[in-house]
Amino acid sequence: MGGVTVTKSKKVNLLVGLILGASLGIYGDASNDVMAAKTDSQKTKAVKQATDLSEQYQYKEAKTVLSQYKGSSVNALKKRINNQQSKLVTWDDPAKIPHLFYHSLITDPKKAFASEQAQGYKDYMVTIDEFMPMLNQLYDNGYVLINFKDIISVDKQGQVTFKPIKLPEGKKPLIISQDDVNYYEYMKKSGFADKLVLNKQGDVKNQYTNKGQKKIGDYDMVPIIDTFIKKHPDFSYGGSKGVIAETGYNGTLGYRSSKSQYGDTKKTHREAQKATKVANAMKKDGWQFASHSWGHINMAESGIDDIKKDTALWQKEVQPIVGKTPVLIFPFGADIGSFTNYTDDNEKYTYLKNKGFSIFDNVDASQTSWGQLTDNYYRNARINVDGIRLHETVTGQNTVLNDFFNAKDFYHRDK
Repeated sequence: MGGVTVTKSKKVNLLVGLILGASLGIYGDASNDVMAAKTDSQKTKAVKQATDLSEQYQYKEAKTVLSQYKGSSVNALKKRINNQQSKLVTWDDPAKIPHLFYHSLITDPKKAFASEQAQGYKDYMVTIDEFMPMLNQLYDNGYVLINFKDIISVDKQGQVTFKPIKLPEGKKPLIISQDDVNYYEYMKKSGFADKLVLNKQGDVKNQYTNKGQKKIGDYDMVPIIDTFIKKHPDFSYGGSKGVIAETGYNGTLGYRSSKSQYGDTKKTHREAQKATKVANAMKKDGWQFASHSWGHINMAESGIDDIKKDTALWQKEVQPIVGKTPVLIFPFGADIGSFTNYTDDNEKYTYLKNKGFSIFDNVDASQTSWGQLTDNYYRNARINVDGIRLHETVTGQNTVLNDFFNAKDFYHRDK
């Protein structure tokens, strides 16, 4: 037989040699190799994290992540970040923050426009097929989504401060909000989503029922924007998405959680728990909530007693689900004052301020942006994007939306 025979004594000597060689470092230090691999892995993760932060304009945070690492990839990223920082434009005027708002998006126009509420849907809603081109054009035109947390801070005493943000040249801040994300009872079987839900991966999606079949997917603004930003992270400033305005009389986020409307039952408690899980996931993912009043009341016309009753209901039934918020989006855009400053003799303002609201949103489609800042509040005007406004845009009656997108590219209902 060929080969080499190894005796027992030679085996012992070989084993001793291997052990001795390892102790002397002849075969290298395994622990050092493991540590080096671990450090390389940590550096790779740090570079990825810093890249993600810088894509969403969080340059200071990105540099902090990189501060304890060295190497060519780290140095190249630091250089790129420094170059980007040197060319930033500061947005420090509270009156120059544009704000577009929508209602629930129509998933199935044939159903919606043939329903009993057809005219209202035509006037005040847009379809998903109309919304997607808007989103793409907003992105192509350099807009970046922010929310109020990025530009407004409110301390424990209610003192309001505007926080300037910095963006690359050619980029512009934009707030997008959506009203009545409650999926009201009257919208059932009318071509709209049923509710917001969490899928198996924990992502916020919509449930949509069509011909008795329930589907989970992107059937309204929240998941649509979430998906869009995953593809285009630079459309978001630090992960911010938008502002969701909630009423309460039909529950929250599509869940029939109102105890005053549906009873204090096990079912309403379960509905509230489900809605809370969805709301928490949304807040974690960059969405901000606002009050839209509990009963969608006109605060300009309502008396102070009605406003007090309504606010108490909102804070009892909706606030536990979505959390405290300083933002009040007026239903119907009906402000509690003129465009001059609120004063302490405005009983409605004083009450709402004492209840924790410091950011107030009305509607003004006469200009691309409007804001009013004092030490006690920030007012911001929104532009309605709906069938009425889009019709006026394509017919030349109102041109305010032309700064954001070209409606003639996608709005064809009049033809």
